[in-house]
Amino acid sequence: MTTQPEPTTEQRRIIYQARRGLKELDFYIDPYVKELYLTADAAEQATFAELLTYEDPDLLDYFTNQSQPDDAAVWELVNKIKTWRHSKDLV
Repeated sequence: MTTQPEPTTEQRRIIYQARRGLKELDFYIDPYVKELYLTADAAEQATFAELLTYEDPDLLDYFTNQSQPDDAAVWELVNKIKTWRHSKDLV
């Protein structure tokens, strides 16, 4: 496993905000934060921070394909996380 870089203060704040407490969201968000967030590029990290501003019911709708956000970058990241997370289950 690759070593994660030490998070900045801002990254720590985002990581803390990522704790949603909704099991269905934690299924996607927790592993992303633990394995991909710190090594993602700045644009993806900014998009993830934006994703975290959405309400949990909205995020749940996005992750279950009930609806999609107006922000195309957020939608792209949701799909990236879903695809990555489901591929992990196959290993």
